[in-house]
Amino acid sequence: MGLLFRRIAVKVGSNVLTRSDGTLNVTRMSALVDQIAELRRNGIAVVLVSSGAVASGRSEIKPDRKLDAVSARQLYSAVGQAKLINRYYELFREHHIPCGQVLTMKENFSSRHHYLNQKHCMEVMLENGVIPIVNENDTVSVTELMFTDNDELSGLIAAMMGMDALIILSNVDGIYDGDPSLPGSEVIREITDAGRDISSCVLTGKSHFGRGGMLTKYGIARKVADEGIAVIIANGTRDNILPALLADDSSVVCTRFRPSSRPVSNIKKWIAHSEGFAKGEVFVNNGARDALLQPGATSVLFVGVTRIEGDFEEDDIVKILDESGRQIGVGCAGYGSDEARKRVGKRSDKPLVHYDYLCLEG
Repeated sequence: MGLLFRRIAVKVGSNVLTRSDGTLNVTRMSALVDQIAELRRNGIAVVLVSSGAVASGRSEIKPDRKLDAVSARQLYSAVGQAKLINRYYELFREHHIPCGQVLTMKENFSSRHHYLNQKHCMEVMLENGVIPIVNENDTVSVTELMFTDNDELSGLIAAMMGMDALIILSNVDGIYDGDPSLPGSEVIREITDAGRDISSCVLTGKSHFGRGGMLTKYGIARKVADEGIAVIIANGTRDNILPALLADDSSVVCTRFRPSSRPVSNIKKWIAHSEGFAKGEVFVNNGARDALLQPGATSVLFVGVTRIEGDFEEDDIVKILDESGRQIGVGCAGYGSDEARKRVGKRSDKPLVHYDYLCLEG
């Protein structure tokens, strides 16, 4: 089989792995494991980002009293994750493939040190033939500390691991150009960085057991593709979907995001996904804004900075905004906020945010 990629991240949604009553669909899980095993035999390195823990736990536990949302999520995920990873372990063992559990939280991506620790752990697993199975640690992640959903997590993992492709498996064939339930709506087969923004066409509804929806998938896919990683959104309930996608079978209906040809460094990939961890805001004048947005390498210089909001330390993530408050980028600060405020509007040898640690919008 002619395969397009050698390193892939596969995200499997809750609605692929569970039945309508929330119980695990073991037949579906077994089929997906069989497909991943086939890819492994063909030399493909795979990281699996798997939902399903909360839905799985919900089907096992019947609380004596009504629980609040946080307590319910913690309880169901604690029970469900054990059930989920045990099932994966048994299924992969039939193929003589070891797998390992990687539970993570959003804050583990907020510092470069923790980010690299995660990356090292998963690289060691891949080097030793172990398939990492990644999920959010829902037992301790709550409210604002949670990922939007596992689509966001899979995008972070794909960028962190330098994957060739991210495959997002849902229970629909891809992104439609209208309401999928209406006659005439069709799957958009390919999306490029130069193509039109189709977010207005994407339905905003959430999945039954998951937290996300197709609009989230679209946003994550665009960001990951802009970093040079191919993204495919496809129907994980279809037979033998993964080998067909990687063989570029034209008969498979799916949405493919063409990766940008512009190279992006690993540290810029981290910064691009770290906007939610920003500790401060840097406002620049119109001249600095225009200089930053023009082609070519430009850093955030103090002479163009008008004010600084928030408290941050050197190497923390900060947002870059123009005078109207419109965000134009995000970057890694070269100074702490106290020292930076002393230099606002002045000329300095060292920029506040060097171009190598700056990601601009668009």
